[in-house]
Amino acid sequence: MGRLAFKDDLLDAQLLRAVGSAVYGGADIGECLQVARQVKESDLDTWYAAWRELAERTHELAQRAHQAGYRISARDAYLRACTYFRTSGVMLFGTPVDPRLKHSNTAQTAAFRSAAELMDIPVETISIPYEGTALPGYFLRPDDSERPRATVVLTGGYDGTCEELYFFNGAAALSRGYNVLAFDGPGQGAALLQQELVLRPDWEAVVTPVVDYALSRPDVDPDRIALIGLSLGAHLAPRAASAEHRIAALIADCGAFDLNAALLARLPGPLAAGYAEGKRSARMTLGAILRGMARKPTARWALRRGQLVHGARSPLAYADSLADYTLAGRADKITCPTWVGNAENDDIGASAPDLVAALTVEHEFVRFTTAEGAGDHCEQGARTLYHARSFGWLDAHLHP
Repeated sequence: MGRLAFKDDLLDAQLLRAVGSAVYGGADIGECLQVARQVKESDLDTWYAAWRELAERTHELAQRAHQAGYRISARDAYLRACTYFRTSGVMLFGTPVDPRLKHSNTAQTAAFRSAAELMDIPVETISIPYEGTALPGYFLRPDDSERPRATVVLTGGYDGTCEELYFFNGAAALSRGYNVLAFDGPGQGAALLQQELVLRPDWEAVVTPVVDYALSRPDVDPDRIALIGLSLGAHLAPRAASAEHRIAALIADCGAFDLNAALLARLPGPLAAGYAEGKRSARMTLGAILRGMARKPTARWALRRGQLVHGARSPLAYADSLADYTLAGRADKITCPTWVGNAENDDIGASAPDLVAALTVEHEFVRFTTAEGAGDHCEQGARTLYHARSFGWLDAHLHP
């Protein structure tokens, strides 16, 4: 798409992520661009301070409107505050956990729940039983009817939240007549930052309790449950669908087929080969390289984020954990119709064709291009275009 405001690729991508939510009420474009002018390149403290100031100002606006009885204005401002609080903390992922990151998570949750109370549709805050604890989430219905409906289950990525999933896919699904179940799994949102649940590769162990919960509800049609995975969720969702066969349709949006292979592809050939073989010298060399990389403010943010999300003690331990994240030998066990998308300029989703090649079920593969404004990760600048294509396919299968 070209630059919005920053020379730094990661900061500009995160700005686009916030701006992209505007179409579903998650931001005002002018507010986001004004914040960007206050951020010093690669200075994560100024990033946090500028976004938090906007979030707090917007939240105060929402509270004043709410107290004055202006429901719509209050709802809209709470939704924007949700995005701005989340965005303030997103660049702070790492270990040990930054208290500002925890605050950004609790604040974005509170803002979304305040907005939910003012929505025209029923929104329930839910807790999904999971291995002695519970996963936080939401169940949203397009109207007050409690008749059984087609339902989409939304699972996100490394640094997303179940509240953000409303803007990415939830609002679009509701407008088309679907129920929406969005949740934070281990390693995501509040499950990570408030409960300290770290990511796990066997996502079927996460999705099966979620489906169990959905099927306990009379307003869910048991034959019309779809699973939609976004970013890392587009790796996790196919993994879950390879074992959880109550899912009637699957959508994978811009995920990696094999996280370990993606790591090896970024390393020099001899180092990659030595690491893959478990050679001590290669492991020591890679560990030293990763430790140095992790100190860079934005260039290796993903490395610091991964260490936190995976619960890894060191950058090398995080790299080691990726060996379990592959769809090889699993994608062919998916039994439901599957839609796969990837964006032209998105390295993360570049291996989407590998998933498509491994599928043995009815499927569709859609590539989004820069020429149509949709070439960035998860089509962040063109979500309405993405929804027209992905939900067009899903509507034909589940008939919401």
